[in-house]
Amino acid sequence: MKIIVDAFGGDNAPLEILKGSRLAVEELGVDILLVGDEAKIRKCAEENSVNISGMEILQADKIFEMEYDPRSVMKEHADTSLAVGMNALVEGKGDAFVSAGSTGAIVVGATFIVKRIKGVKRAAIASIMPSQKGPFMLLDCGANVECKPEHLCQFASMGSIYMKNIIGVENPQVGIANIGVEPNKGTQLQLDTYEMLKDSNLNFIGNAEVRDIAYGAGDVIVADGFTGNVILKMYEGVAGALSKRIKGVFKKNIISMISYLGVKKGMDDFKSSMDYKEYGGAVLLGVRQPVIKAHGSSDARAFKNAIRQAVGCVNKNVIGQITENIGE
Repeated sequence: MKIIVDAFGGDNAPLEILKGSRLAVEELGVDILLVGDEAKIRKCAEENSVNISGMEILQADKIFEMEYDPRSVMKEHADTSLAVGMNALVEGKGDAFVSAGSTGAIVVGATFIVKRIKGVKRAAIASIMPSQKGPFMLLDCGANVECKPEHLCQFASMGSIYMKNIIGVENPQVGIANIGVEPNKGTQLQLDTYEMLKDSNLNFIGNAEVRDIAYGAGDVIVADGFTGNVILKMYEGVAGALSKRIKGVFKKNIISMISYLGVKKGMDDFKSSMDYKEYGGAVLLGVRQPVIKAHGSSDARAFKNAIRQAVGCVNKNVIGQITENIGE
């Protein structure tokens, strides 16, 4: 299996991308096609003692900068590593594409270069997130600011397929992100989506009040892109602030520091369960080939896990199953 990697996407490119790709080769046994300026890639690898032997390099002269208009990935910036990598995926040079670059450009590129699965009305950014009961999927996390009920129903279907085949949840519970659990809560979008999902063959459990999501309100939580993105960023911010606050408590004095030794394992487990690096990134569901959006601040471990997500999508034929399901 060959994974196409945007070597110049993200805040820590190309060094952490190269290190993460090395880990993927060694731990996952995949082949890597790096996309970017070959001279810069080899110089970075040499200066930092990163072994990239065995990895192929596809030349791309430029980098898609964050301030660029996402739509420009189609024409004006078609020579960037992000655009060249997406085209390489379409041309069959790899089985999946991974980038920590511009979210907007990845969504546009995946939609118009890789293209949507026939019958899928909107592609969705699907993030795996931690809860008290275990990981759950939140979608859409920002690809579609405004949605219709049928979009959310397709998100629910695609998310259920992913959670069953990649995460291993046998019969994923689907909920709608809302301000209350009652069927009459929310805007017209939530009300209409509720009625459609109620009549579907999915394991629909009703509305999921946002404050209950962290406690495991459902395995698949659907929302419009604006709401989903707000939940995602608030979730990550609160988790980070809480972790720092707890660390500050234990560093307060010598007695509290000694006390920390007694709960260190539990704290380490807690930190790991809330760490986005364990999940790698977000899969773009609804397009014809696996596209993974890694976190912009990914380090080597996070990027390796993003590649692991891509491998899982290919091995479990997630795209094929979504295609068959949407067709039905």
